[in-house]
Amino acid sequence: MIKLETPLTVEKAKTLHAGDQVLLSGVIYTGRDAAHKRFVELVAKGEPLPFDPQDQVIYYVGPTPAKPGAVIGSCGPTTSYRMDAYAPKMMELGLRGMIGKGRRNDEVKAAMRQYAGVYFGAIGGAGALIASCIKSCEIIAFEDLGTEAVRKLTVEDLPLTVVVDSYGEDLYISGREDYLKGKANGN
Repeated sequence: MIKLETPLTVEKAKTLHAGDQVLLSGVIYTGRDAAHKRFVELVAKGEPLPFDPQDQVIYYVGPTPAKPGAVIGSCGPTTSYRMDAYAPKMMELGLRGMIGKGRRNDEVKAAMRQYAGVYFGAIGGAGALIASCIKSCEIIAFEDLGTEAVRKLTVEDLPLTVVVDSYGEDLYISGREDYLKGKANGN
């Protein structure tokens, strides 16, 4: 298990490999497809983003409302391919890490190699466990989007798996290949 703290610099990103188990701590941001669309629109107009993406990690999530006394509601990962149209531009702007579930397209993986990006998988269906790792939550932009508003989170020991590393290794591909090899060998 690798203990990792944000910011996620190029140097840190290059130490991670597909399949690594990570406990992430520090500040991360949230954003789903509606927020990403607005990010790209702001950039096109030459306007600043609500946070500096340099060496940051974004979690693709739309958390449920917090119960009384809770920091945040259940917050399991959103399917990442919905951000694939925007991810290369965000990485060009310095975004280093993305957290979600599911596969990424070839354009996103190429941008990850070019900009030393890392895609972390969070466990779908584990929203309550993930919420317990969030120590603070603040809406910083696009409050009108409701659950999809951009939030600044402070996390502690958020359990993740490196799915695609900065070298282009994709656990969805290599894991399947390893499984099939094992099956062919009678394992």
